[in-house]
Amino acid sequence: MTFKPGARLDPGQVRDLRGAGGGRRLGLPGGFNFPGRGGGSGGGLPVGGGIGGIIILIIVVVAIAYLSGGLGGGTPSGQQTGPISSSLQQECRTGADANARQDCRIVGYVNSIQAYWTTALPQLGRSYQMTQTTLFSDPVDTGCGQATSQTGPFYCPADQNIYLELGFFNVLEQQYGGSSAPLAQAYVVAHEYGHHIQNLLGVLGRSQDGTTGPTSSAVRVELQADCYAGVWAGNAVNTGYIEPLSESEVAEALESARAVGDDRIQSQSGGGIHPESWTHGSSDQREAWFKTGYLEADPAACDTFSGGI
Repeated sequence: MTFKPGARLDPGQVRDLRGAGGGRRLGLPGGFNFPGRGGGSGGGLPVGGGIGGIIILIIVVVAIAYLSGGLGGGTPSGQQTGPISSSLQQECRTGADANARQDCRIVGYVNSIQAYWTTALPQLGRSYQMTQTTLFSDPVDTGCGQATSQTGPFYCPADQNIYLELGFFNVLEQQYGGSSAPLAQAYVVAHEYGHHIQNLLGVLGRSQDGTTGPTSSAVRVELQADCYAGVWAGNAVNTGYIEPLSESEVAEALESARAVGDDRIQSQSGGGIHPESWTHGSSDQREAWFKTGYLEADPAACDTFSGGI
């Protein structure tokens, strides 16, 4: 995945708290998580995109806290805008910067994803609300609890923020057999923004009914976020930030989708495969729904709540 060198980036869509120390109050529910990698604690649940079932618990807490209050308009309470103690503003200005630096690539992903949904979501009957991705390294308090480097990427409905510790991508590749290629990383970010779309559409709370298993509401929510990630990928070139995608790049994203399937993670943990406990979907399901979104390039193709999945 290559950015157009002359594309103008907006680093204000990414907040950089790396090295800022703990104790900054944010918000924290749900995302990609791994067995043995703890989720947040305290006031809320993160919404997941993830690896394993631990993060979904955190997501549920945050989602309940947030969804019980309804969806408000405007900037979420307490959310700051723009980089904090960061070089992003100075060093992530163009697509060429995104091609050269991982943190600038995150800025580029976020810019492209939000550019797409700003146009596409009104076609589903709702206006798009911009939200930030927060990069962190030290423990950070969020609306969904405290996040650490062990949490994994997640979306917090309470503050409508995506939280990302960049070391996650190394874990995804080295421990779970995913890819660290740019489009594979973008898939993770786009999945979390898929939860933001679900939040705005009022369907995110369906994951909170307490059921698990291959056809549970929790799995259907996660697979829809995978599909929404694929839809963005299918439209990414049209956002003006990204060069045409190659088949090998799409294959790398599909590889990462398979790597975070519940069956794959359970198998690698050595404890056997237990479909009744799934919260994110099997490798086949996750790959299939990302691929559906990519090929159809239409959010209407992402109805995971009707029929079989």
